[in-house]
Amino acid sequence: MDKPFAITLDVGSSLANQTGSWRVERPMYVDLLPPCNQACPAGENIQKWLYDAEDGSYEKAWRTLVEENPFPAIMGRVCYHPCQSVCNRGKVDEAVGINSVERFLGDMALEQGWSLPVPAPDSGKRVLVVGAGPSGLSAAYHLRRLGHAVTLRDAAPLPGGMMRFGIPKYRLPRTVLDAEIKRVAEMGVTFELEHRTEHALDEMTAGGFDAVFLAVGAQIGKRAYVPAGEAARILDAVSVLHDVEDGELPLLGRRVAIYGGGNTAVDVARTAKRLGAEEAVIVYRRTRERMPANDSEVEEALEEGVLMKWLSTVKHADAGKLMIEKMALDASGFPQPTGEFEELEADSLVLALGQESDLSLLEDVPGLEVSDGVVKVDEHMMTGYPGIFAGGDMVPAERTVTVGVGHGKKAARNIDAWLRGGERPEPSKHPVAEFDKLNPWYYADAPHAVRPRLEAARRASTFDEVVQGLDASTALYEARRCMSCGNCFECDNCFGVCPDNAVIKLGPGNRFKIDLDYCKGCGICASECPCGAIVMVPEEG
Repeated sequence: MDKPFAITLDVGSSLANQTGSWRVERPMYVDLLPPCNQACPAGENIQKWLYDAEDGSYEKAWRTLVEENPFPAIMGRVCYHPCQSVCNRGKVDEAVGINSVERFLGDMALEQGWSLPVPAPDSGKRVLVVGAGPSGLSAAYHLRRLGHAVTLRDAAPLPGGMMRFGIPKYRLPRTVLDAEIKRVAEMGVTFELEHRTEHALDEMTAGGFDAVFLAVGAQIGKRAYVPAGEAARILDAVSVLHDVEDGELPLLGRRVAIYGGGNTAVDVARTAKRLGAEEAVIVYRRTRERMPANDSEVEEALEEGVLMKWLSTVKHADAGKLMIEKMALDASGFPQPTGEFEELEADSLVLALGQESDLSLLEDVPGLEVSDGVVKVDEHMMTGYPGIFAGGDMVPAERTVTVGVGHGKKAARNIDAWLRGGERPEPSKHPVAEFDKLNPWYYADAPHAVRPRLEAARRASTFDEVVQGLDASTALYEARRCMSCGNCFECDNCFGVCPDNAVIKLGPGNRFKIDLDYCKGCGICASECPCGAIVMVPEEG
């Protein structure tokens, strides 16, 4: 009788357990661009510094942060955090409080006396920066880090630009502003204050500078024609805030009307209440939904007793009163006059209708193009004149502190490349990590930590800071809410779910690799990766 047919396998042989030939797809680890990083105007590597902070390595996190932005304590107070608007965590419960962790790191650095990075060896090049606002200060910092000698000139007696003269102290304490600017000076940046630059090209030539970065900001309040009687008291918002900073209290009266709907209008209204005004009313021609002011600022203003007149416009100003015309939205949502009027008692009218830059320092500079009050620059932040760069509020862009800081960094890196005889290519970017590529079930429901705020009753009579910071425990909690979208954080999930033991650990910080001799291509690792850092790709060959 024939023996039954049998196959004997040596289970000790690695070849016997190989399964790679079964695949039609193979897993591949990828690095994607977190949406928070993509949205940050300052170009911070947010996910990286949050990752550093997750185990309490706060100094390491701060040093990662200041590679891109030297002002985390400032930014943690005044940035309107577009990063949080796109945070994938917001589709699970609430967005990560990125801004609050940034402030915590910035404040800790000031408390601990951490220093900014040491500059590179001297390049032998000299750069003039005009304007000591956020954009100019950022450029000076990054240029100095790259080894260039930097002179920063500003017409004001103190640096900070609109951070000092446009943002009230209750939002940005001056001790914080001064401390973070001081660190830039300690790197070797030369500050020349109360120095008005009359002509950029002349100062570049006379001073022997190899390049110039212009960041004069927009510090002139726009004027609008408002019919008014001789006794009407009309001021502009920029001057009001500047005078308050200088200690010269403006004569606003008991009832103040503010015409406009931006953050400056809200700042003036809240400042007026703190200066003793019994009534501060914002008059705005659109609805709240169309108001450009940040919603959190509007909420705080309402809590402090600021009044709002939506769909209203000022038609005439006279001593102690305004004539207001009511507006109505047309079919397209645009406000139209109704012919209905009402009288509003007001001792003063403050115009908060936007700002513009003083560009007189660019007169007779060949090649420059100015349009609608802003300077045209190319993709490298250079104007039409070789060696003169510009950024911040004087170029076409959104006017925020964070945008200005990003402009300064971008300009500095392009100035560095230009001084070295080349151009800085735009770095390539990974695809964005979309929410549908994540596994949100992996993350427990954990609403964001709420920053405490000064009670509304105390705000009306003091310029003390309104929004407070996180403590160490809540900052740690908040950092750990980050889902590490699109980038492996070594959770070991792929290692644990692989049925073929094809995932190999490479050690802390080195992630994993796939042993393709054993991988069947089942895709379990990819489907179970919490952060979407594994994708399945067609098998080669």
